[in-house]
Amino acid sequence: MSLVYINLIITFTVSLAGLLIYRSHLISSFLCLAGIILSLFIIATLTILNTHFTLAIFAACEAALGLSLLVIVSNTYGTDYVQNLNLLQC
Repeated sequence: MSLVYINLIITFTVSLAGLLIYRSHLISSFLCLAGIILSLFIIATLTILNTHFTLAIFAACEAALGLSLLVIVSNTYGTDYVQNLNLLQC
């Protein structure tokens, strides 16, 4: 196993641990999810496709979607605390 794959697996593990530990704010949750998704896409790109164009498309879409959700939630509720959000309420 090469050093690149080991670094990507460590990145995935640290992002997953960060998501499980620091989930009080939406911004930290989105950053950890972005790390997980980007490490998975890099692994998939390196093993299957060998192109980085697909990675750039997915990274841009994921970042734009996360930022827009964060702006909508913070404008609606006035905070980004996960505990203060009631997502089942319309």
